[in-house]
Amino acid sequence: IWAHLKNMTEVTMFILMGFTDDFGLQVLLFLIFLSIYLFTLIGNLGLIVLVIGDSRLHNPMYYFLSVLSFLDACYSTVVTPKMLVNFLAENKSISFAACVTQMLLFVTFGTTECFLLAAMAYDRYVTIYNPLLYSVSMSPRVYVPLIITSYVGGVLHAIVHTVATFSLSFCGPNEIRHVFCDIPPLLAISCSDTHINQLLLFYFVGSIEVVTILIVLISYGLILLAILRMHSAEGRRKIFSTCGSHLAGVSIYHGTILFMYVRPSSNYALEHDMIVSIFYTIVIPMMNPIIYSLRNKDVKEAVKRVFDRNWFLNKFHL
Repeated sequence: IWAHLKNMTEVTMFILMGFTDDFGLQVLLFLIFLSIYLFTLIGNLGLIVLVIGDSRLHNPMYYFLSVLSFLDACYSTVVTPKMLVNFLAENKSISFAACVTQMLLFVTFGTTECFLLAAMAYDRYVTIYNPLLYSVSMSPRVYVPLIITSYVGGVLHAIVHTVATFSLSFCGPNEIRHVFCDIPPLLAISCSDTHINQLLLFYFVGSIEVVTILIVLISYGLILLAILRMHSAEGRRKIFSTCGSHLAGVSIYHGTILFMYVRPSSNYALEHDMIVSIFYTIVIPMMNPIIYSLRNKDVKEAVKRVFDRNWFLNKFHL
């Protein structure tokens, strides 16, 4: 594949143009995105450590959450460090190989997250609809294949778009009007006919979106029915709180992806796209630990136990 990709292009590197040429603004953006990135890593990796370390969180719901956190940390890491360097560097180039790798990983993690969010919605439905059978319905024989299938789907989808994009010829300008190697801005600078690529993008991303959103909607529709049948107002409120935050996270994520990829190529405005893609690759991974965890009673209690234990140990040593 690699030899085939190299033969089809005359360009050996690309230049990531980014947001602005104003150095003062670039420094400000550097500080903002560095803060977001550090928060993303601390939030997501902290959640993984919490799930591994606290035996009370050893159940499928939190395993899914820790996989989502791992994905978000990786997703953000594929894009943010290079972008941060480019804010301050004179040379904003990215090699052909690095651009291919960045797109492959970025599409892999993004697609895997779509599938994983659908699996998490199904997991929520199983928990609420039949809590007594939850441990049987969501045994390792169920949730492990769901996680593996999400990753396999992500990798296959990424290979299709990466091979299709870098099989095009890039013979003219090598300036990408973006902060990372995303598909639409690369298609915009290709010398080849990109009609097939546009169709691949529309149909593949569209199909994945339709399937995963349907799973989410059906799962939450059934959850709503279960809530309406409940007699306990406290139970109803608790489920609404948890599922509401999940649904908010899913809606924001899918909304931005649909806006970015599932529309006619004539509608691409690269400046707008840059802001939208920054939102779902950098801002959403920062928000997910808040959306999925901090509104969760079990996670709050686990965090409290960690702090209480550390405070007790410090006091004991002193």
